[in-house]
Amino acid sequence: MKSLKKSSPSILVVGDLMIDHYLFGRCERISPEAPVQVVDITQEKSLLGGAGNVLNNLKALGARVSVASVVGEDTNGRWLEERLKKREIDILALVKESGRKTSKKSRVIASHQQIVRFDEESKEDISKTSQERLYEAISRSIDRFDLVLISDYGKGVLSEALCKAVVAICREKGKKVFVDPKGKDYSKYAGATLITPNKKEASLASSIEITDQESLKKAGFYLKNRFDFENVIITLSEEGMAIFGEEMVKIPTAAREVYDVTGAGDTVLAALGFAVAAGKDLKEAADFANLAAGVVVSKVGAATATIEEIEEYESSLHKISADSRIKSFEEIEKIARNFRQRGKKVVFTNGCFDILHLGHVKYLEEARRLGDMLIVGLNSDESVKRLKGPERPINSQFERAYILAALEFVDYVVVFEEDTPYELIKRVKPDVLVKGADYAGKEIVGSDIAGEVRLIEFVDGKSTTSLIERIKNGEKRC
Repeated sequence: MKSLKKSSPSILVVGDLMIDHYLFGRCERISPEAPVQVVDITQEKSLLGGAGNVLNNLKALGARVSVASVVGEDTNGRWLEERLKKREIDILALVKESGRKTSKKSRVIASHQQIVRFDEESKEDISKTSQERLYEAISRSIDRFDLVLISDYGKGVLSEALCKAVVAICREKGKKVFVDPKGKDYSKYAGATLITPNKKEASLASSIEITDQESLKKAGFYLKNRFDFENVIITLSEEGMAIFGEEMVKIPTAAREVYDVTGAGDTVLAALGFAVAAGKDLKEAADFANLAAGVVVSKVGAATATIEEIEEYESSLHKISADSRIKSFEEIEKIARNFRQRGKKVVFTNGCFDILHLGHVKYLEEARRLGDMLIVGLNSDESVKRLKGPERPINSQFERAYILAALEFVDYVVVFEEDTPYELIKRVKPDVLVKGADYAGKEIVGSDIAGEVRLIEFVDGKSTTSLIERIKNGEKRC
């Protein structure tokens, strides 16, 4: 995961752009005019949708992104162009076609549930002139991209002729091209590096109903061999995904809570492309994409996942080692900021935690209950010496940090060199700052930054100092 944080591959997205329009509200009554729900709208927002959601996901992951597409000469088309510029997405080509209606999907959502959706769009293939202009721009600039993603929503931009031409130029130039397909005829994508249908789409395209392991394997290899795909990945919703290369490899889902699957396929395509373009093999990329999908399906609407969110999510599934929960100042600042932006509560505490004992564990466990994430600031070895004397610490800062990070209720550990964690607290900006009850009536470092300060009682008789004294005195029981 750390290597992906430093990556910024250049990726081109070719596909159907659209507007995802959301109307959020409350539903508390039935209309007197008809037996339908009345939604009182409280919020409205518009986002890049379709291939635009792939762009959003790539941006969130840190890629350098370009787009090639066609829109209508209308208000929605102009909105899309302005939003792309605002998001600082490179517009390689945005052909405006007269008489074409730019796609817009409007969703009404109440109490985290989608009530209805209505669409405005053109679905016929773009004109031959538009295809030629789009292909000319792509072929002229293909050398500067690490990878190409084709996001087909069946709205006419990705005609058979254009798809075949894009795949052909990618193969000629040695560029990987990944496809999120639409429809049942995959011949227009023939020769692509990877195609990512879901189970329903794969069943339709292969004419093989996928009902078990055997039919899944048969459908996947049929598509791979029939259309000369280098690899096929079939997404299986709650069952994860299956990779078809030399063999079939299944990856279980990483999702825990599913609120909305809108745009999950876009996230998978973007995450796969990002990871492979950053140097990961397909299995590693699929694991990464699976985690990214687990993040976005726990949100409402077409969502994105940052590297920090994916790492945090992976940590919550207990699939990473304790040392990967030990963060730098810069890393924890991003993690805490992203967490707060999602409406979650960040808790912070600090200490030397030299010899971990029951008092520490009870204290940290109680601190974690005060919010959604617990960050522990840990005094460095030099800091402990200044505070406790030259014979301390007993355990090194790495040992202390690792043991803390291994605790289920500690999310992240950050080592600080100063005598106080004030500079670290400035980075974290915690909602809750936790200290021991012995700080009652005293000035608490960082109280001017945190949302609130909470004091927690220690377990009587449990302290590192008393424990060391008992060891020195040869006492057998604590």
